[in-house]
Amino acid sequence: MGDMSNSDFYVKNQRNEDNHAVGFGCSLMDLRSLMELRGTEAVVKLQEDYGGIEGLCRRLKTSPTEGLAGVQTDLDKRKETFGKNLIPPKKPKTFLQLVWEALQDVTLIILEIAALISLGLSFYHPPGETGGESCGAAAGGVEDEGEADAGWIEGAAILLSVVCVVLVTAFNDWSKEKQFRGLQSRIEQEQKFQVVRGSQVIQLPVADIVVGDIAQVKYGDLLPADGVLIQGNDVKIDESSLTGESDHVRKSADKDPMLLSGTHVMEGSGRMVVTAVGVNSQTGIIFTLLGAGTEEEEKKEKKVKKQDGAAAMEMQPLKSAEGGEADEKERKKVSIPKKEKSVLQGKLTKLAVQIGKAGLLMSAITVIILVLYFAIDNFVMQKNTWMPECTPIYIQYFVKFFIIGVTVLVVAVPEGLPLAVTISLAYSVKKMMKDNNLVRHLDACETMGNATAICSDKTGTLTTNRMTAVQCYVGDVHYKTIPDPGALPPKSLDLLVNAIAINSAYTTKILPLDKEGGLPKQVGNKTECGLLGLVLDLKRDYQPIRNQIPEEKLYKVYTFNSVRKSMSTVIKLPDGSFRMYSKGASEIVLKKCSNILNEVGEPRVFRPRDKDEMVKKVIEPMACEGLRTICVAYRDFPSNPEPNWDDENNILSDLTAICVVGIEDPVRPEVPDAIQKCQRAGITVRMVTGDNINTARAIAIKCGIIHPGEDFLCIDGKEFNRRIRNEKGEVEQERIDKVWPKLRVLARSSPTDKHTLVKGIIDSTMADQRQVVAVTGDGTNDGPALKKADVGFAMGIAGTDVAKEASDIILTDDNFSSIVKAVMWGRNVYDSISKFLQFQLTVNVVAVIVAFTGACITQDSPLKAVQMLWVNLIMDTFASLALATEPPTESLLRRRPYGRNKPLISSTMTKNILGHGAYQLIIIFTLLFVGEKIFDIDSGRNAPLHSPPSEHYTIIFNTFVMMQLFNEINARKIHGERNVFDGIFRNPIFCSIVFGTFAVQIVIVQFGGKPFSCQPLELEKWMWCVFLGLGELVWGQVIATIPNSKLRFLRRAGQLTQKDELPEEDVNEENEEIDHAERELRRGQILWFRGLNRIQTQIEVVNTFKSGTSFQGAGALRRQSSTTSQTQDVTNVSSPSHVSLSNALSSPTSTTAATAPPTTGHPRRECIP
Repeated sequence: MGDMSNSDFYVKNQRNEDNHAVGFGCSLMDLRSLMELRGTEAVVKLQEDYGGIEGLCRRLKTSPTEGLAGVQTDLDKRKETFGKNLIPPKKPKTFLQLVWEALQDVTLIILEIAALISLGLSFYHPPGETGGESCGAAAGGVEDEGEADAGWIEGAAILLSVVCVVLVTAFNDWSKEKQFRGLQSRIEQEQKFQVVRGSQVIQLPVADIVVGDIAQVKYGDLLPADGVLIQGNDVKIDESSLTGESDHVRKSADKDPMLLSGTHVMEGSGRMVVTAVGVNSQTGIIFTLLGAGTEEEEKKEKKVKKQDGAAAMEMQPLKSAEGGEADEKERKKVSIPKKEKSVLQGKLTKLAVQIGKAGLLMSAITVIILVLYFAIDNFVMQKNTWMPECTPIYIQYFVKFFIIGVTVLVVAVPEGLPLAVTISLAYSVKKMMKDNNLVRHLDACETMGNATAICSDKTGTLTTNRMTAVQCYVGDVHYKTIPDPGALPPKSLDLLVNAIAINSAYTTKILPLDKEGGLPKQVGNKTECGLLGLVLDLKRDYQPIRNQIPEEKLYKVYTFNSVRKSMSTVIKLPDGSFRMYSKGASEIVLKKCSNILNEVGEPRVFRPRDKDEMVKKVIEPMACEGLRTICVAYRDFPSNPEPNWDDENNILSDLTAICVVGIEDPVRPEVPDAIQKCQRAGITVRMVTGDNINTARAIAIKCGIIHPGEDFLCIDGKEFNRRIRNEKGEVEQERIDKVWPKLRVLARSSPTDKHTLVKGIIDSTMADQRQVVAVTGDGTNDGPALKKADVGFAMGIAGTDVAKEASDIILTDDNFSSIVKAVMWGRNVYDSISKFLQFQLTVNVVAVIVAFTGACITQDSPLKAVQMLWVNLIMDTFASLALATEPPTESLLRRRPYGRNKPLISSTMTKNILGHGAYQLIIIFTLLFVGEKIFDIDSGRNAPLHSPPSEHYTIIFNTFVMMQLFNEINARKIHGERNVFDGIFRNPIFCSIVFGTFAVQIVIVQFGGKPFSCQPLELEKWMWCVFLGLGELVWGQVIATIPNSKLRFLRRAGQLTQKDELPEEDVNEENEEIDHAERELRRGQILWFRGLNRIQTQIEVVNTFKSGTSFQGAGALRRQSSTTSQTQDVTNVSSPSHVSLSNALSSPTSTTAATAPPTTGHPRRECIP
């Protein structure tokens, strides 16, 4: 079924529907048309056509309270009649399609054409055998030993190697695609939903939900199917994904009961009967319509991909099982990149372009020189004339030159780069699964290696999220341990047990022990579990109370949300009056209390003075021990007149406090160690929590986020907002910049505070590096912060669907130490790419120079086209496999993050590349020009067109490959370490590739013959080749001893400058986010630069007059200086005034000069900052 396109699927469903509607009281189309209605229309239609919600349930043969019976035959029938709850995925690309895509590579196409021309010409024999003599030297040796027949081999061999490259690339893409499909299905299987079946609440995979199921919806859910609300408490839905309206829609059974798939529950809880699933749900319908649009989308995507080789590895966003809505959003996301290009991609794209240009230039020059040399040699020096019958022979020469040129280009262009990146990332993603990181967006993995700050939640991430009540304050007594039930006043105890049992989500339970010695399993909201645990500790049971007052009998529920920070439930007492139970953060609920139960369980007045004393004596001491304090309270209302339940402020006031409970959430044992590793690795960990400041501070000290005696900030949300907002209440970047560097704990923070903090750190320009921020979140309200962050981590267990949807990586075990593993893998990806680059560029530099100089001096590249392609294959594909799969080590966490502006190729790497390149070039040129004397063999230079392969050139080729092999071992280390063999056996892929390449090389040399232009070598010559290769390892040690400080001149390549980054960020920042202050600031900067340029020009004019040179000189000088000031490169400017000016340009702080008037007379020193 997965392969059926949506529309077929849809038609098939409609056909089924007529035959099967018999069994149920309504058909598929009835339900679909019902779900298209909204609000009162829907209520009216339900009443008129179905007899209300009960009637609908009867027709669907389900019970609103007990759900479906769960009989397999019934479920299958429902699936057949109303469809399954999944949307058939898009077909994956076939292997042939991927091969076709790989063939689109420009260099490969050029090679193919060249090979075909070469093939065609080799079969063409000129008419008349006279051509041989008259064409002069050009034809010399063409007919030797019947070699002309073998002319086709070179073309065929090139084609064969092209096929190899294409197949390898296609296979890589295919396995990548397969991996992601696996990953996707895993994410889909993990999404479960609570459904009532046979009056039991069970968790079902989303795909198993059928029409007629009774689903329990609660805060944070992503609805998996369309349904009608049967009963709800304060349900608010974010329907923006379907309607585009950002306001939350309030749903209730009597006003607007329609719940749609793909929408998010933002508040409240309730139950719904499922009416449409899969392609028949509202999202499914949209998705089916989109089915037609996908092909064009793909074409567009392809264009985008082609333009940016390095970005080709961006993984397609995951399509979730809930289907279309996510897809639609993801589609939009594909066209608008989610965040600016990841750091690595930016650097790689830039580097690839730089290398490509150089390669193109070299290959063009090679071809031109070869052609000119040939033409001058033949037609000028030897005074030959161009004869028609010689044309094919000349053309054959030109094609040969062209092939040499293209080969230079092929070797120069590192097409292995995207491959290395893909392999490295795919490998890391696979391994990260084992470390409990489920990566949703590929580049997040690598961005994580650059992270400089982590903003982490407290509950569940740093702590175990197993809440246990350890202290309580009841009847004017503060108990440090849970008291014996006999010690408490009976009235207070009854009220307390009722308040906890009724005023908590009925889905929250404590299940009995699974195994001996384990802890009871907590299901649902963990804080409520802690309170229910208190009831059990007081030797009472909450279940009988819940059975007595089932959920339908609850009169009104004010569910918990981040604004109220409390939850209240109203019940109707037997005498008709009402009682409301309330619980929530102690400082918030106590503010609303005017009474408190005394030692005999009677209410007494609770004055503000008492509140302050309570806070000092009870709440603060509890909080300082890291306990979360919860206050439980109640209030009675008369039956007549009935209170106005919507007037929340009046209802939630004048409460009577029953008790204050201190709940402990112990720190995870492995967290302090993980945080220490982060701090050592140069990553600042900040805790952002909704808990009160004392609890947060206590936990932060336990975790090691703050150390006594350090200079840090622990503030709560109120204080944070006071510090970062101006009088008008707007957030100002300068103010945030004063706060965030020292901020370590932000307590009682709202989701907006979290978002503001993350945005503030990311947008900050204080440090020279832009901060890369990772954020963890689990709640629905963390969505914006997760999206804004460079890397968003969602909690796999405690996280809501909304949070997972917004995140880049899902922590499957909710554990902070898994984040540290993500950092390690991220840095490892970066290092793997650098290792690969170091190796690849050495080969590139050497091969290009050898081919170029060889061609210019001997009219023939010492390395033949096919050999070059083989070298290219080792370099690109195999090396990328070998070096990209190095496992990470702990040492990665002992250095600071690289940051955005650090070049991809560090000075150490440049040193290695140039050093090894020099060694290889010396060896190869020695072999090329005096090799025949050393080994006492025939020279292979100046061989005619189709002459047999020479031993001389075979030795060069073999030595070249041996040097690459041993240099591959050197490339394993990029920070100048001495021991290159360290941990080599931990990477079996590397070892097998090195040995495999060696074996294939033996085969090529001994049996390759004409296609590889190889002559078999004796053992002694082989030993020499290997010996020269081994020299690489020794030479590597020599290079390691040269200090970098002696090599200041090394240019670093692939550096992202501020200039490259800004435009991208500008485009992607939503326009409304750039406020006026920022715009003014930018305008200010531009004016400031203009001002400086003017001053500069005037100084030049004056200097020129002083030195008495002509004024044109000044113009030239000015042009030169304006370019220098733009590149901020001070080296090539002579006069000291320029130096100071350029410095001023590079330091944004010196704004004093902007005010100085540009002087016209003599250049007084004041105007130069």
